[in-house]
Amino acid sequence: MADVARLAGVSPMTVSRAFKREASVSEPTREAILKVADELGYVFDSTASSLRSQKTDFVAATIPSINNANFAETVRGLSEGLEERGLQILLGYTDYDICKEERLIEQLLRRRPEAIVVTGGHHTPRAKRLLENASIPVVETWDLPEAPIGHVVGFSNAGAVRGMVDHLVARGLRRIAFIGGDESRDTRGADRRAGFIAAMQAHGLDATRLIAAGAPPISMREGAAAMGRLLDSFPDTEAAICVSDLSAFGALTECQRRGVEVPGNISIAGFGDYEIASICVPSLTTINPYPREIGTRTAALILDVLDGKQAGPGTFAIRPELLIRQSSR
Repeated sequence: MADVARLAGVSPMTVSRAFKREASVSEPTREAILKVADELGYVFDSTASSLRSQKTDFVAATIPSINNANFAETVRGLSEGLEERGLQILLGYTDYDICKEERLIEQLLRRRPEAIVVTGGHHTPRAKRLLENASIPVVETWDLPEAPIGHVVGFSNAGAVRGMVDHLVARGLRRIAFIGGDESRDTRGADRRAGFIAAMQAHGLDATRLIAAGAPPISMREGAAAMGRLLDSFPDTEAAICVSDLSAFGALTECQRRGVEVPGNISIAGFGDYEIASICVPSLTTINPYPREIGTRTAALILDVLDGKQAGPGTFAIRPELLIRQSSR
């Protein structure tokens, strides 16, 4: 900072104020300081300033997977929404492991973020205590927990799948199976599976056609293998709801490999509205959970809380959309 100040002909304090964009620094002076800083490759160290202001200019967020297009879209919406305020995201990757999430939450809170966003509403008891005592805005996303810690932006995974079952039953299908969602690590997948069971039982139908597909995130290959087991065990199955579009695409390819017509012999549905769902042949019936909207609404909520516009905890429900395509009757 002293080097920048000397070359710009100002005091170190003026350099500090220029980087914080304080009104006390004129625009020509600010531009001159930033030009010198750019020439020197100088990066402003905000550590001391953060200690004084109690502001770190970043929001912490945890996601289960870094290669999941839906979670990437949520992060994108969150990032774009916070960027206008100069807030950046510090991202933690949990790998669908709530114990790992607990460790990440503790590490992230040590850095004093201005808010923290977590995926899902299921946490270890200690992680929940950490979040409850964080004294910053906490937003749980991609879920509608029964006992929210703070704010919520999400939807009912169970409810979304119940809507899918209702649609298939209304089309005259009765022997319906569910692929995936058997692992306790993927609590949202488990909720989808529970929604399937509840909906089938509500219609008075057999809800025992449940095919495990492996640990999350379930791949296309695992979806194909699961569909193979379903066809071998329950060859009269009329429809299969998969925990995700990737597993559904794998299931679709296994049917094509065996000469099983989709949707002539069996209907297939996924979850997530991934890009592959709309371009594969036949295109996949699926559920669009609006992942980017989850991110943008979460960002808007955080800004409202920081600005004092949102007093108490709020729940903002996203309404997933059922997309009927070629893979189902």
